[in-house]
Amino acid sequence: MSRFSGSDHSWVDQALCASSDPDALFVQGSEQREVRVRCLECPVRLECLAEALQSHMRFGVWGGLTERERRALLRRYASVEDWGEWLEVSDEPLAVELRSVRPMRVLSLTRVG
Repeated sequence: MSRFSGSDHSWVDQALCASSDPDALFVQGSEQREVRVRCLECPVRLECLAEALQSHMRFGVWGGLTERERRALLRRYASVEDWGEWLEVSDEPLAVELRSVRPMRVLSLTRVG
């Protein structure tokens, strides 16, 4: 079982955004880039992303991904049952990219070529 799975949400208190206004994560356009940069510095970014993917969160920036990026990821990897495990151990290029601490190219990596 992945360290990102299950009902343990104690990671939430460690999030950089935990003490911020929650509305700051639900922005549009260029403001999303600012939120994503902050997410890249967050120690629990992957836990947050796994939760958002597992729960099919429809709005906001979660784990450094916008709603559009998460939808693309969910479509491309529709067979994934445990997003926490996938993010933690998958050798798929996108999973490797998501584990890195740099700006992500999610949309370009989810396109089927």
